[in-house]
Amino acid sequence: MSYPDYAMSQGGEEDGDFGYLEFEAGTQDSQYDYSDFGLPSQQTQLNHGTQDDLNFMSLSLNGGPQSQSELGGTDDPYHHQQHSHNQHGHHASGNGDQRGFEETDEHDLNDQPLALTELPPHACKYCGIHSPASVVKCETCKKWFCNSRGNTSGSHIINHLVRAKHKEVVLHALSPLGETTLECYNCGCKNVFLLGFIPAKSDTVVVLLCRQPCASMPSSKDMNWDTSQWLPLIDDRCFLPWLVKIPPEQEQLRARQITAMQITKLEDLWRENPNATLEDLERPGADDEPQSVLTRYEDAYQYQNIFGPLVKMEADYDKRLKESQTQDGISVTWDMGLNQKRVAWFAFAKFEELRLAVGDELRLRYNGELRKPWECTGHVIKLPNNVSDDVGLELRRSDDTPVDINHNFSVDFVWKSTSFDRMQLAMKTFAVDESSVSGYIYHRLLGHEVESQILKTQMPKRFSAPNLPELNHSQVFAVKSVLQKPLSLIQGPPGTGKTVTSASLVYHLAKMNMGQVLVCAPSNVAVDQLTEKINATRLKVVRMTAKSREALDSPVKALTLHEQVINNDTNPELQKLIQLKNEQGELSSSDEKKYKSLKKQ
Repeated sequence: MSYPDYAMSQGGEEDGDFGYLEFEAGTQDSQYDYSDFGLPSQQTQLNHGTQDDLNFMSLSLNGGPQSQSELGGTDDPYHHQQHSHNQHGHHASGNGDQRGFEETDEHDLNDQPLALTELPPHACKYCGIHSPASVVKCETCKKWFCNSRGNTSGSHIINHLVRAKHKEVVLHALSPLGETTLECYNCGCKNVFLLGFIPAKSDTVVVLLCRQPCASMPSSKDMNWDTSQWLPLIDDRCFLPWLVKIPPEQEQLRARQITAMQITKLEDLWRENPNATLEDLERPGADDEPQSVLTRYEDAYQYQNIFGPLVKMEADYDKRLKESQTQDGISVTWDMGLNQKRVAWFAFAKFEELRLAVGDELRLRYNGELRKPWECTGHVIKLPNNVSDDVGLELRRSDDTPVDINHNFSVDFVWKSTSFDRMQLAMKTFAVDESSVSGYIYHRLLGHEVESQILKTQMPKRFSAPNLPELNHSQVFAVKSVLQKPLSLIQGPPGTGKTVTSASLVYHLAKMNMGQVLVCAPSNVAVDQLTEKINATRLKVVRMTAKSREALDSPVKALTLHEQVINNDTNPELQKLIQLKNEQGELSSSDEKKYKSLKKQ
């Protein structure tokens, strides 16, 4: 849930469908015959003879004398040491390691659940499976997960990567392929959801390449493969078994059983406490579920009492997500702006994964040993470009700034509750102010049975809008119906022309009412698409954007409010200050005051 963006249209003298990207792992069917490959040998020959290939993600799959069946689940040192017995068949307790996997005359401890045993650090955080050939480490959070499905539709590692939005993994050091980071041989991309493999000319070697662009063009490093044979590393929401072994059924039965709901709750706990465990789900309040959304509400207070906690939950999640993007070990270069405000310049690791925009608020901190702790907030004034990779942060205050120190800083993303505060305020107003909405809208929102209202409207002779595609029969019916009702809902699958229909509606509303029409959509892209279509009808359109988006390019930039102000030649002094700010990036203190004053006029 996010606060919508706006486009405003006004009738003058002259006269997209919204798409959603579904992020899903391994949906491509694999037709490759994996029986051609055996698991790599763990001999010294692999460790030395093929290690260079592994470093370049050219994986050797040449099976040695130790076959897959021989590897079984016993390549885990924690498993091997369980089988130490004395001559009487009793457990040898010399090293005090009693993890309970060995057989005795009285009990078959192989049937003992993993949840009741002491697990190694590389055990799956969901189920406890810890065979090195079956687990991988998430590079982002450093947690281990296995390639078994358990009670879920996908493997545990894929479940975690999708839910946590992580992308990079490392194989275990004792796995058949050794401690290997999965990455593209050509460009170094480590996003496992984009990685696939191509068999090289040697039947025992595969090359890892990302889907785009490396697998779609000839490699500059090696022409020893056929890119048409590219197949994903993830198939049916699991890593391919030759890469990460699927634990045998017996080991999965002994593992800790975890449900999809428990996984979801555990992932939520990890956002607050990375060290949380399944046991933490049992603490009081951890399983408290909010009230279910209803189809009918008694009054606005009940509506607020149900939706209020949901908005708060979403706000808390958004805050945790924002604050989790803290980056440490930042090196800073100091500068003084023309407005006599201190500016810090620094580079972010993996900047492309951060949703940072001009105007965003950041907190710069120093907790090193060279001076007492210091912190200061500021707003972003410059983003990385083809000239520099640095982010420019203008600090709110310049006193006591550690300009003599350049290393060991931390940067926090400052979360703002504005959107969620507006939601809560709207629901509160809806509950306490009877005049906030009409009686018809009030009862409609609460799901009450309301007699349909027909508005007395002068219908247009032609329902299609100028310079837009001709409306078909169902679209004409939708426009005619909306113009006669106070509240309407238009539904249709992608490609049925909802964006064109909406733009046509706005055109007729502006012409009929001779006033302003406020247009909202759930994303900036959707607002831009509507703005383009409405502008084509020759209505006067003003695209309203957040200040943080003013520096971003868009297909309707000329229609944005700040651009129309810039291009307005009625105030030459304001035009001069705007041009100066664009050229230098900032203004002096006196010019900044004058600029703000002229802009408000």
